Amino acid sequence: MQIAQKRLNALNLLAISALGNGQKNKNVKKFNNQILTKLHCSDNINKKMEGKMENRIYLDNAATTPISASVYSKMLSCMQETFGNPSSLHSFGREAMSALEEAREQIAKTIGAKASEIIFTSGGTESNNLAIKGFAHANKDKGNHIIVSSTEHASILEACKELEEEGFKVTYLPVDKNGVIKYVELIKAICDKTILVSIHAANNEVGSIQPLQAIAEHCRKKEIAFHTDAVQAFGAMPLNVETNKIDLMSISGHKIYGPKGIGVLYVRKGLKLKPLLSGGGQEMGLRSGTQSVSLAVGMATAMQEASENLEKNIQALKNIRRYFLRKVKETIPCVELNGHPRERVAGNANLAFEGIEAEALVMLLDMNGVAASTGAACSAGSVKPSHVLLAMEQTEEQARSSVRFTFSRNITPGEVDKAVEILAKQVKKLRKISPYKIKKDDKEEK
Repeated sequence: MQIAQKRLNALNLLAISALGNGQKNKNVKKFNNQILTKLHCSDNINKKMEGKMENRIYLDNAATTPISASVYSKMLSCMQETFGNPSSLHSFGREAMSALEEAREQIAKTIGAKASEIIFTSGGTESNNLAIKGFAHANKDKGNHIIVSSTEHASILEACKELEEEGFKVTYLPVDKNGVIKYVELIKAICDKTILVSIHAANNEVGSIQPLQAIAEHCRKKEIAFHTDAVQAFGAMPLNVETNKIDLMSISGHKIYGPKGIGVLYVRKGLKLKPLLSGGGQEMGLRSGTQSVSLAVGMATAMQEASENLEKNIQALKNIRRYFLRKVKETIPCVELNGHPRERVAGNANLAFEGIEAEALVMLLDMNGVAASTGAACSAGSVKPSHVLLAMEQTEEQARSSVRFTFSRNITPGEVDKAVEILAKQVKKLRKISPYKIKKDDKEEK
């Protein structure tokens, strides 16, 4: 009963937002009764899903990835044999510190950095907060102006809101219909008080790649620090902090077949940051707390694998995305690809299904063994339309109809075929009870 009620509550909120306040009292109950009846949503929902769990298809790799076998093996060995505290002076501590520093060196090599420029954190959110707030607080004597894009991850946008409450000025750059920043607006926004520009390398929802090199070069010329959130980009595109002229860069372990709970922040030598945490002064004084050696080793292994197999993985993901989009186009009418058609990470396909509530579609897909998402997992639980899609000048209806499919390097064409078959059935089912008008299409009439 509890799971069914949660789904009903979610559908209530979705129906209210879809139909508008003026119609909610009249239509919400009817709309939800239709959905619950048509989708066979009942107290026995778990039982209905049991038969589908063995052959589930995971298409939400932008949210997290499964840990690779080699990462798991290295971590397990480390947890069993190198369990000392890296700050301890005895042999157990020295062994742990040696493994930690080897991991740091390994990570640095994958991005063209020095080991002393790598700071271990708990993940992408902490890395972004340390980069934004840490830099702003340490350099407020030089200026109080920061520039970010309007489509950044919540960890960037929320950090900026906090800084605004402290008196900092933040410019949120607009993006075009493909989710790419308007470069001319960046140039216009820079002033003599600007101390930091933060633009993500690739968007976490639609996968659009930003003009990183041009932004970084302009910031370097103006002597403004440049940070990029590369959580979705590392392993999906070439990144080198020297070549790309990056000053600060965030990466997360669990997006690249590594463990959760570990991330890194690259900090170019000479930059000043104020730590977020007070304590023992680990991580060059920037991140106090006992380091997890096994997590660091796991992340280093994942980053090395991603770096060594970059071109092969990119091509494989491009091929599978093309195949997926072709199958969708052949079987489902009135579907649009969100984001840049070409300049995007290879494993991302964010699709708008006309006349569909994305939350309902995601739930239906899950009930049938396919995992996808409506956007950033870090914003889970929110029924607000995606801020990324709204910034791309989409209507609320378009934004609410979008589902993100993100592929792994191990997915097969057979799994894609099955996923699209399920997707087509659920889209057709939802469109029959949709309160939205759908364009006439020959395929839909059949």
